[in-house]
Amino acid sequence: MEEASVLIVGAGPAGLATAACLSKFSIPYVIVERESCSASLWRNRSYDRLKLHLAKEFCELPHMSYPVDAPTYIPKNQFVKYLDDYIERFSIQPKYLTVVESSTYDIKHNCWSIIARDMEKCTIVDYKAKFLVVASGENSEENIPVISGLENFPGVAIHSSEYKSGISYSGKNVLVVGSGNSGMEIAYDLASHGANTSIVIRSPMHIMTKELIRLGMKLVRHLPLKLVDDLLVMMANFIFGDLTRHGIIRPKKGPFIIKSETGRSAVIDVGTVGLIKEGNIKVQRRITLVKGRIIEFEGGNQGSFDAIVFATGYKSTTNRWIKNGEDMLNNDGLPKKEFPNHWKGANGLYCAGLARRGLAGIALDAKNIANDIKSIIDSMSS
Repeated sequence: MEEASVLIVGAGPAGLATAACLSKFSIPYVIVERESCSASLWRNRSYDRLKLHLAKEFCELPHMSYPVDAPTYIPKNQFVKYLDDYIERFSIQPKYLTVVESSTYDIKHNCWSIIARDMEKCTIVDYKAKFLVVASGENSEENIPVISGLENFPGVAIHSSEYKSGISYSGKNVLVVGSGNSGMEIAYDLASHGANTSIVIRSPMHIMTKELIRLGMKLVRHLPLKLVDDLLVMMANFIFGDLTRHGIIRPKKGPFIIKSETGRSAVIDVGTVGLIKEGNIKVQRRITLVKGRIIEFEGGNQGSFDAIVFATGYKSTTNRWIKNGEDMLNNDGLPKKEFPNHWKGANGLYCAGLARRGLAGIALDAKNIANDIKSIIDSMSS
């Protein structure tokens, strides 16, 4: 059995940020990670052209800025380098290939009892921890919707986590399912590499430029959300025009109000809208049926496709291993309480990076968790 003051589950940005904040207070911790590296989503499950969608000042982890010469919008490889430097700066030593199988709160001993499997040594490790931090992310497992006939599709069908570049799809008919930031950017990448690209857009969404979002994030510090939203929508309409005839409908609520209420982000255009207007990317409605290579869509359209890329997001797997977390997490493994009061549960249970507030939200969670743990420890020793 191993004892730890704090056990952090997950060595992505949320887990690393929490570890750094704890180390600032000299609070000992153990951090475990099921993969063989930190931030595996960024290293192994993201496409090549990915950049952080927000300006770097909104994407820093606590206690360490980006290099002075870093670009405003950080490319994936530079962000991974930043994380590696962060690990070195704060001497974070994750226990890799360690999968948490269960965690329960031991009322008798007032601590969390965690059972983990060391995949490298093929052994079971028992941890006892006063505090438990869930930092395993909302992007733990790929989410692919159930579609009638998909199991018989003879072409390539992958989740966006497996997609790297459109170079191997040149000349092929490719359908992207999902129109968030990843889906829209993957569609652009495919079309840019010569693929005959279609994208399924089912729901209303805001299309913005990265400059508009950066402006909005500065303005919301001083102005009401509704006022900022009205300004951004007016400017976006001026830039993009009415996109309704291209299959893109703008929601009634503004982008920052939607973000605050649901955590869903506006789509930051990388050039996809221009290709849609030119007809180089076709917009389709919801899939109704897959018959071999033929895919039928709501409204009667259909087409033959060689490949499908599902940019349909991820789901949390936390509820598979955590018990006694019902007061903090819902059935989807996400916080019950609304931001910014979501990060703390009962009996020393916390979550970091589950509020759909990006890296800025992660930084805030990590600071709040470390401050709360320090306050509890201080009160116990006084």
